[in-house]
Amino acid sequence: MTEDRSFTKIQELTYELRVRDAMVADVITVRPKQAIHDLRDMMRDKGFSGSPVVDKGKVVGLISIEDFIKCLAQGEMDVLIEQKMTRDPVTLYADEPLVHAVKKFDQYGFGRFPVIERNGRKLVGILTKGDIIKCLLKKLEVEYHEEEIHRYRASHIFEDIVADKTNLVLRYDITGKDFDRAGQAASELKKALHRLGIQPEIVRRIAIAAFEAEINIIVFTDGGQLSISVCSERITITASDSGPGIADIEQAMQPSFSTAPDWIREMGFGAGMGLCNIKNCTDEMNLVSEVGKGTTLEAVVYLNGKS
Repeated sequence: MTEDRSFTKIQELTYELRVRDAMVADVITVRPKQAIHDLRDMMRDKGFSGSPVVDKGKVVGLISIEDFIKCLAQGEMDVLIEQKMTRDPVTLYADEPLVHAVKKFDQYGFGRFPVIERNGRKLVGILTKGDIIKCLLKKLEVEYHEEEIHRYRASHIFEDIVADKTNLVLRYDITGKDFDRAGQAASELKKALHRLGIQPEIVRRIAIAAFEAEINIIVFTDGGQLSISVCSERITITASDSGPGIADIEQAMQPSFSTAPDWIREMGFGAGMGLCNIKNCTDEMNLVSEVGKGTTLEAVVYLNGKS
């Protein structure tokens, strides 16, 4: 049976967009020492459905409309918000890929997440599932029009060049631990492939695989290179680094296995799905690694079916 390697435009966009692209920046906040009954006016005047609880500029909790309704039913409208709020809530960073937010909504089942700055941890927004849907629909509409405007004869590049064999190589230098630029190379690659006229479904698969390879270099090494070779039959992704290497490749390929330290996981990276996602997105994958010397990953996507 042929394995389904199709990926939707929605999936592709969740890797490309950041949390800041979908969040609501105008956040209604409350203080822990306010009474629950103060939420009544917020519900009437501002359409309140949930709010971060902020003390001295830091997010200390979340209070939801469900919490308000429970207090109303139990006659506890005079109790303080700090007594009913969810303490130490899970947060998102504004610069995290949107796919991390999607995973956290699925993992925790929450209705909203406060969004904070990576440096300083200042509250900068709030994100709901509805915000993600609105952002994706808007982006889909914009990209559809842009693709129509920028469609041109680059799709025939390999037919127009007279040669026995034509090969285009795109190379991106990746800096280790540079989380501010995480995913930038994959995003630039995606634009380049679209302009070459590569089929959208192929671009999605390549963009997701390149993103995961890029993140692995950033998280686990001091830096490396991401190279993409495009020819008329296939696209080959090569990610190489001179990092610590992988001691057990078979174990590293297991879903959710990760050697990332807690501080990396706390930032939303190192969930252990990168290699699995690359394998699922591509037709062939080969991983070679030597402890203390580095790792080279090569993955192939065939343009006209596997040859």
